[in-house]
Amino acid sequence: MSRLRVIISPQYDPFLNRAVEQYLTDRQEEGVVTLYLWKNERTVVIGYNQNPYAECNVKLLLDDGGHLMRRGTGGGAVYHDLGNINFSFIADKRLYDVKKQLSVIQSALLTYGLQTEISGRNDLTCQGRKFSGNAFAKGQRNDLHHGTILIKTDGAMMQRYLIVDKAKLLKNGVKSVASRVVNLSELVPELTSEHIKQPLIAAFEKVYEGKATVTDFDTLINIAEVQAIRSEISSYDFLFGRWEQFKTTKKDRFPWGGVEISLQIDEANARIKDLQIASDCLEPEAIQRAETLLRGSSTFEMPPFDPSDEILSDIVRLIYS
Repeated sequence: MSRLRVIISPQYDPFLNRAVEQYLTDRQEEGVVTLYLWKNERTVVIGYNQNPYAECNVKLLLDDGGHLMRRGTGGGAVYHDLGNINFSFIADKRLYDVKKQLSVIQSALLTYGLQTEISGRNDLTCQGRKFSGNAFAKGQRNDLHHGTILIKTDGAMMQRYLIVDKAKLLKNGVKSVASRVVNLSELVPELTSEHIKQPLIAAFEKVYEGKATVTDFDTLINIAEVQAIRSEISSYDFLFGRWEQFKTTKKDRFPWGGVEISLQIDEANARIKDLQIASDCLEPEAIQRAETLLRGSSTFEMPPFDPSDEILSDIVRLIYS
């Protein structure tokens, strides 16, 4: 029998909200499923393996008083403001069930008469337009599923800050990021990011057939480990790392996602001295495997690799093509 927990963040600090999420994923006790609801103010959130300068107008965002945050999951860049709400499911591995978790979101929206569908790799759509992107991560004892629900997000600001891959738009047959997404308040004007909270909690208890306890957010943010995580993920090194030093030399899009590869070559020894791989792939571990394999490899000969590893194989062949 699972124990259900609800946490609602009253803070709009993206780094603090993500620190609490990571702490719960790392430390949550056995047998618990948590629904965590949170909002960020004027924030571009990029995937773990993404190049911030390729995904976002960084200077413009920061000059406007916004935030850039790198999450711990894969996937593409998204824009957060107070017109949308974000959700996280943190669950014991034995209780983690993506379809069940998505059904909580879908059930909550049925309260407003909204029929929704699961689409593509990680999207929820309504009337054929995306209102929620989802991403996933595996921890040692808990797994994480999080996403956003667009309700009244400022589309002009979204387009102001995000840089969208034209190849991705063409693949989906659309002209702009704005035409791909829908604010649910366009369909149900009375719906707000505040109004949806109670329907989400009610749907969570209905789907999991139990009563959830509420954990006070302030008790979590005072934990030293949460503050340490916040410091790490808001640091320049974590957000920007070495990306300014690299220029894209290889680029392509595959069924599993897009990839941009930047290389530093040791010409004297004909070796790949260093590389960065930017991707909206939903499996960050696959990108890390590729970087580890390729760093130090010969520029003339492919290193041996497992051909059944689709993402790794595509990346290696792209570099040596």
